[in-house]
This record gives sequence, C-alpha cells and structure tokens, in this order.
Amino acid sequence: MASRTDASNRTELRDTLGERLGATRRLSLGLVEPLSDADASAQSMPDASPAKWHLAHTTWFFETFVLRDNVPGYALFDDRYPYLFNSYYEAEGPRHARPQRGLLTRPSLDQVRTWRAHVDAALDDALPHLSAAARALIELGIHHEQQHQELLLTDIKHLFAQNPLGPAMWCNNRIASEVAQFSGIKWVEGASGVIALGHGGDGFAFDCEGPRHDVLLAPHALSNCPVSNGEWQDFIADRGYENPTLWLSDGWAWVQKEGVSAPAYWRDGRQYTLTGWRDIDPAAPVTHISFFEADAFASWAGARLPTEAEWEAAAASLDPCGGQQLDAAGPVHPEAVATGDTGLQQMFGGVWEWTGSAYRPYPGFRAAPGAVGEYNGKFMNGQFVLRGGSVATPRGHMRASYRNFFYPHQRWQFTGLRLAKDL
Repeated sequence: MASRTDASNRTELRDTLGERLGATRRLSLGLVEPLSDADASAQSMPDASPAKWHLAHTTWFFETFVLRDNVPGYALFDDRYPYLFNSYYEAEGPRHARPQRGLLTRPSLDQVRTWRAHVDAALDDALPHLSAAARALIELGIHHEQQHQELLLTDIKHLFAQNPLGPAMWCNNRIASEVAQFSGIKWVEGASGVIALGHGGDGFAFDCEGPRHDVLLAPHALSNCPVSNGEWQDFIADRGYENPTLWLSDGWAWVQKEGVSAPAYWRDGRQYTLTGWRDIDPAAPVTHISFFEADAFASWAGARLPTEAEWEAAAASLDPCGGQQLDAAGPVHPEAVATGDTGLQQMFGGVWEWTGSAYRPYPGFRAAPGAVGEYNGKFMNGQFVLRGGSVATPRGHMRASYRNFFYPHQRWQFTGLRLAKDL
C-alpha cells in the first residue's frame, strides 16, 4: 500500500509537471486556432513544416517515448502515424520524407486534434505512476514542444508571406508608442579572464548545454542593444549588399545566387508580419537575417559577432524570463523598447542573436543512449549558435546557457544580431 507521503508526492507531481504539460499542449492548440485545414496542411519550403505536422509530431514524441515505452499495455492510437510523424530519429525506423510533409492532406487537422486529445488523456492517467526516468522524458517533451511552437509560428509566417494577398493570421492590435530612436552604439565592457560556460546545477537543460567548463575570455565589449532596422537601412543605403569585401566567401556566393538585397520579408519600405504587411519601424530590432548577413553587417560596422561564451557571460546574471517572449496565442513581432538605460538591453526575447561560434560539442560531451540521444548531438556540424530567444519563444523556455543553432544561410526564424568588439 502506498504511504501518505507517496500519495502526496504523486499529487504534487500532477500539480506541477502535469500542469506545465497541460499548459504547453493547450498553447499549441491555441496557435493553430486561426488556421483552416488548408492553412495547416501546406508546406512552403523543405526547411519548414505544416502547422498540422508540428501538432502531430509533438504528439508522436509523447506517445512514443513516454506512453509506448513506459506504460504497460498502451496501444498506439494509429500504428501508421509513427511513419508519418517521426522527424529524424533513425533508431525509430523509416519515415516520410521531410520535403514532402505538405503532401499529407490526411489525417486532417481535426483528426490530429483528436489524436492529441487521446494522448493527453493517457498522459494524465499515467503521470502519477511513472518512473523518474519517464517523468524526465515528459520534461524533455515539454521543452521539445515549446521549440515546435516557435517553429510553427515561423513556418506559418513563411507560408503566408508567399501569398500575394499577404494574409494576416491575427488582427493587428498594436498600440503605437513613443520609443527611443537609435542614437549610436553604446558599448558595455564584458567579463574577461577565466569564466565557466555551460549549464550547471539544478533545472532542465538540453544535453548540448553541458558539460560546464572553463573558457578564457579576452577583454571585449558588447553593444547594449541588438542592431535596429534603422541601422540596417543605413547598411543597405551604403550598398552593403553590393560590397564583396564585407562578406565571407560562402556568404557572397549566397547573396549572388539568391539575389538577396534586404532582410527576409522586407519590400518597398514595408515588412510582412503575422498581422500582415506594415511599415518598418526603424527603432525595432532587425530580424530575419542570416548568419552571412549578420557577419557582413558587423564587418561594415567595424565590429564582429560575439562568441557564445562572451554572450553567456554577459547574460548569466539577467532574468531569462524578461523581454518580449511568447505568453499566449496571438501576434508576435519584435518591437522597439523605450529605455534610457545604457546597460545591456533585450538580451532575452525579441530576436535570436547570431554569435560567431560554431555549433560544436563542449569538452566531455556525450550524447544520451537510445533514440533521444539523436536530439542534438548529431547536428553538431556546419551550423552556428544563436542565443537569447525571440518573441516567438515561449516564456520560461530560455536560460543563459541555451544554445540554438541554424545553418548560416537560414533566416526564416526571428534572427538578429548584437555587435561585439575587442578592447
């Protein structure tokens, strides 16, 4: 017979982990509420996935790694779904090709919602009885779904931007406010000497955030704010996209091949947002830029991109839940922040900030055994680290040690930059 203490622990588990699981699952459903079945089924490029696929894949994750593997007697809702909604887990067998996810007109959006409800009910029933290892998988699944919530928003934005009608996912309820216009870069001296980098201690972290280790930092400074649209317009006016001396070789080849002359979603002084087309705010952080563009701008400005160690050392004492982040289903777009503070601003939220650091393992890194070990480690080549989160990152998902990563040409995420310089 279970003791009162055991029963109390199970109740506390349901009240904490269960509540966060439920809130995360409800937010995903809220994000797709404005979408039709057609909206949720289309795929605009191989890097993006349909909104319906995000709902299904995150459900597959919980059904596979928590319910199938940890709940005796659990039967899959539909044994055809793993083939459709596995992403890249080789240990889980063959899967539908990523560039063809937009061909999955069936199951419908409503059928995916029904599957989600079935899995959510099974998770709720199983939660009090799960082992510590299974509960850790639920924790991982929550953070995994939060990542897909951001991807869902950026993927649907890319899809809608291809439509000549410029459809809005939500109405624009933005209230115009007075903001501080750009008045020149203000530099904040960073930490130097030996610092500890990476996650350490309690709390959730992805495996790629550790082990914690020492790094030597040379004297340097960071700009107090991310680069603004107005500054980027100066870069364009100075023919930055036409000057090969500013660009890395691969970056210049990319600019020439793709005909890039501005951030993604910019056109004739306007930019596409999830509320439709609107005027570019010169004081807001620039976003939807590639690593190549960020590096070229830094060269143009006589500066460089910060390393991820410099960025983390600067952010370690700041509140990761501050700034513009995702709190509820609704329009997201980075806005200018009115402040006279010359200290570090907007380190968390707003826009992801490109660093000059390659996404590689930290000393002593070991991927976890089994399929979940494929989560991060296998992608540690050819990509660069971004830090800080964006307006589409769910609040509570971030921490100073968090390492996001993308290929240098990709820019459909809410990506921006902060400058650094040597002292």
